[in-house]
Amino acid sequence: MRKFIIIFLLVSFSTAAYGATGAPVTYQIDGQPYEGYYITPFEQAPLVLLVHDWDGLTDYEVIRANMLADLGYAVFALDLFGAGVRPTEVTDKRQHTGELYKNRQKMRALMNGALETAREKGANVENAVAAGYCFGGAAVLEWARSGADLKGFVTFHGGLKTPEGQDYSNARGKFLILHGTADTAIPMEQFADLAVQLEAAGVDHEMTTYGGAQHAFTVFGQERYHETADKKSWRRFVDFLSETLKR
Repeated sequence: MRKFIIIFLLVSFSTAAYGATGAPVTYQIDGQPYEGYYITPFEQAPLVLLVHDWDGLTDYEVIRANMLADLGYAVFALDLFGAGVRPTEVTDKRQHTGELYKNRQKMRALMNGALETAREKGANVENAVAAGYCFGGAAVLEWARSGADLKGFVTFHGGLKTPEGQDYSNARGKFLILHGTADTAIPMEQFADLAVQLEAAGVDHEMTTYGGAQHAFTVFGQERYHETADKKSWRRFVDFLSETLKR
């Protein structure tokens, strides 16, 4: 945890030096309040829509958003659970993610609503990529299957299984899948199956696994954090953004 705090302070200082200013954003979807986080280094910067893990939008996503802003990207870290809903117990995390897995139309509506909120904030939503961690990665793929008109979709150790009755026939943009080979929560069989589906749909995709990396390998300060895999996947992510988004 101490390492996590140190990284947060360093990233915050670096972002401040770049000139970007981030702030919470309260918005409503279907009459319900949500709280995201928006940061931009300059007007009309290329945009990353960041989707949180199963504990909701926390300091972790803020850190990642600030890291991206320091590289010249605007970031809207969206909220899929609701303002103030940041579960800490596993049972609560499963409840909130489970509700959205059972109601995928709502999941899509929440992401589309967040996109519109980013547009209202002045973000360049025509030049955007969606990225997510763990549960957020599964949500990003759900968004992609809906036909979301974004330039790219990125998952870090995200859920990869395609729900029954869905496919990637409506998917647009490019895909980058970053996964841990030692992930027992999302086994390599799902990784391989996704590759087959993307190929069959003619989707432009790149998929990488990192040896020895377990589930949640990018989460600073956690037991399963894998520094090598985190650094390598981040570098590839940054390169993907440079290749995919207009500067």
